[in-house]
Amino acid sequence: MRFARVVAAQIALAAMLFAPGISAWAAGAPDTAKATATSSKAATAADKAAAPTATATATGTSTATIADGWITLFDGKDRSAWQEPPARKWKVADGVLTSTPDCGNLWTKEKFGDFTVDLEFKCSKDSNSGVFLRSAKGEENWLDGSIEIQILSSYGPNRKPDKHDSGAVYDCLEPSVAAEKPIGEWNHMVITARGNAITVVLNSKTIIDTNLDKWTEAHKNPDGTPNKFKTAYKDMDKVGYLGLQYHGSDIAYRNIKIKKLDGGK
Repeated sequence: MRFARVVAAQIALAAMLFAPGISAWAAGAPDTAKATATSSKAATAADKAAAPTATATATGTSTATIADGWITLFDGKDRSAWQEPPARKWKVADGVLTSTPDCGNLWTKEKFGDFTVDLEFKCSKDSNSGVFLRSAKGEENWLDGSIEIQILSSYGPNRKPDKHDSGAVYDCLEPSVAAEKPIGEWNHMVITARGNAITVVLNSKTIIDTNLDKWTEAHKNPDGTPNKFKTAYKDMDKVGYLGLQYHGSDIAYRNIKIKKLDGGK
């Protein structure tokens, strides 16, 4: 009997000793949940703050930046990377940038040195356009102050392209193969300029792989044929605006992006 009373007393003592701790734990549980929720919200906010949104260009303009250093020049809606007034004259509809009568050549606000530009274009029956590279003065001197990669409705099976067909370094070097798609279909073009090395890939085919150091004289190509340019291509500017040519005929572009190479301008 005495043993039973001793056991009962020990149980009662234990209950008194541990009850406050249990109550404190129970009271603190909501605070722990609240702290966890607060932490989650803070992490979410930090993630949002760290997410890339835009990059300020050298001209103070903001252009959207996407993965791996690509800068979006046209995303299907926004023309803010391009100079006015031509930018507002080019039509935007259904994700496509299309020329309109008297819209003029379109120039980026930012200058680029070594880069890769990736875009799509679509020709109509009589399209004549081009991508201007490194025009130091833009519209002021594009003919003799920029390198033009030709865009033309020159599709035709089993033919040898010339210096004025799609993908040519205009008036200077013909594509190695005719790679353009039939009129009305979208073409994918990737142009890389690194120093005087120029490559053009059209619809997954490398059609130009050259070095402008070969052009040592004005008005003359390495193969001896004449060209219209008063500057030897080896001496062309290495930094300038990117342009899309309006030559009086319909042309359409979409999905235009550019990547600076080796930390270049």
